Amino acid sequence: MENTYISAIKKQFDYYKLVGDKTFEQLTFQDMQWAPNETSNSISVIVKHMVGNMLSRWTIFLTEDGEKEWRQRDQEFEQSYTNKAEIIAAWEKGWTCLFDAILPLTESDMNRIVYIRNEGHLVSEAIFRQLGHYPYHIGQIAYLGKILKSNDWKSLSIPKGNSTTYNKEKFSKEKGQRHFTDNL
Repeated sequence: MENTYISAIKKQFDYYKLVGDKTFEQLTFQDMQWAPNETSNSISVIVKHMVGNMLSRWTIFLTEDGEKEWRQRDQEFEQSYTNKAEIIAAWEKGWTCLFDAILPLTESDMNRIVYIRNEGHLVSEAIFRQLGHYPYHIGQIAYLGKILKSNDWKSLSIPKGNSTTYNKEKFSKEKGQRHFTDNL
């Protein structure tokens, strides 16, 4: 029997990954290296940080602390990728690690305790923590992409001025249980 709780969590993570994917499709490697100032991060640095976090949090998730000794967090904020393919490969590696950790979870796993920097979290709390962290950074990625592409940006949601048309299409369908990501 499918675990609907885990399925719903996966759909949320899938959605945020898709937002990143659709942003990357619109950008060049040079775009992904741009930062608005010296104290801000480029898209490639944000990706590097997210991947470092994902690998640390989700590797041997249930039995090892989520902040691994081998993680070099400060180095995640330094440019190091040499091309767009490297960025995408790292991005995919991080997401694969995440999905490999959450998909086998069962309902009973949700109440287990895992640690992040020696602070105990229920598995469900650790998941929700990352469901806050990753969208925060993916929003930064999308916003930087929108700034870089300006008028050439392809909207990732309902484009400005199209809410009435969008809602009309949605309300023309029968009521039913479905996830907002089902047709993305």
